[in-house]
Amino acid sequence: MSQPQFFETITKSFTEVTITEAGVDTAEFLEAAENLVKIFGLFGNPAFVVVQNDLTGNIAKVRAYLAHNPESGKTLESLLAAEKASIPKAKDRVATDALMWLLRGLKFTSLGLKINLDNPNEELSESFTKGYEGSLKKYHGMMVRPVFYLAMKACPYRATFYPKLGEPQSEVLPKLQAWLKALQDIVAKEEGVFKAGGYGEI
Repeated sequence: MSQPQFFETITKSFTEVTITEAGVDTAEFLEAAENLVKIFGLFGNPAFVVVQNDLTGNIAKVRAYLAHNPESGKTLESLLAAEKASIPKAKDRVATDALMWLLRGLKFTSLGLKINLDNPNEELSESFTKGYEGSLKKYHGMMVRPVFYLAMKACPYRATFYPKLGEPQSEVLPKLQAWLKALQDIVAKEEGVFKAGGYGEI
């Protein structure tokens, strides 16, 4: 019996995250982000634990804010505004900082995958290195960068990775592209929100 396709096993896709005039639904966004972390499980290398832990830790911090503030935290936009209004010092806004780093991590992931899909002859290690250099690298200090570069070198070969998403590829790849576009749209939207509100840089 064939393995189920990856996108059939996740509980929430970025394509399913509700976006209204009020903003991006926080709970649905966090669930979709948790499911994205599973992608790195398919990479099959412990070097990626650092990436998974980074994403998971920031998801947990934003989820904790939502649990204590279900109304003001209902959308990413309302969460940012509420925490800014209640906590004067930017460095003390735990949920805002966690969301900023989570979005940076999601941007890195989406860039790596998008570059790889757009360049069918390029290996994942090269694509994710480019993705890292176009996202997280500028925010990381000299101690953290080598850890992430080590993880990039541990990327699986594309011939190994893509079949792990399921077969037939003719069905799976369009789902991956739709998921990726929805993720990139959310990240781009929140980049604008962070910039406009003075919350930080993604």
